[in-house]
Amino acid sequence: MNTKEFPNIELFTDGGAEPNPGKGGFGTILKHKGRQKEFFAGYELTTNNRMELMAVIFGLEKIKTKAKVTVYSDSKYVVDGIEKGWAANWERSNWIRKKGNLVLNKDLWERLLDVIDKHEVSFNWVKGHDGHLENERCDYLANLGINSENKIKDDGYLEYLENIEQYQEQKIEKEGDLCRKCNTPTIKKSPKKRKIKQNQSYYFEYYLYCPNCKQMYFIEDAKREAPSDDTLF
Repeated sequence: MNTKEFPNIELFTDGGAEPNPGKGGFGTILKHKGRQKEFFAGYELTTNNRMELMAVIFGLEKIKTKAKVTVYSDSKYVVDGIEKGWAANWERSNWIRKKGNLVLNKDLWERLLDVIDKHEVSFNWVKGHDGHLENERCDYLANLGINSENKIKDDGYLEYLENIEQYQEQKIEKEGDLCRKCNTPTIKKSPKKRKIKQNQSYYFEYYLYCPNCKQMYFIEDAKREAPSDDTLF
């Protein structure tokens, strides 16, 4: 079966939370050869971005055979996350960001990448609340979810709340604080040469250094006032 024989399916999505974070919902529409199916669900406590992701995931997981799927979403977070390669880069980095904290919504990004691999998927951004027929309908469905009585627990978001410190940037302030990249205790090192940029009013007397991954941290406590020209002679 070649690509041309794959069914062409359109997937329209929207999601939100009121307030954010708060009760949430998503709406999803699948269209193929003039047929249309609609879905929605509500969650007890979640975020806008998680609902936008869930709308796409839910729709893709409903497709029973390999297909060529065109996704339409008003979420730049979701569309750019895939089309600009952010999610693929996060996966290659084991879901750890450059500063050592975990990627937000890791559970849903993993799930989205897994289901994308089963199809040929492209993403298109549409402007929300701008009269786009299917987007407006998905917004209506998402609100049905938000206002539904039988809401689902968003276990991924609850787990995030329990481990929130892992997602927030760790502060490196003193010797012994753990490196944000590899969790190795940092040590204090002095620069071989004092570097003061032109028009810079300070320099760093020392910095914190990771002996494992070689990461350097320049901290506020190490900052010193640069000598003025009349104190140099």
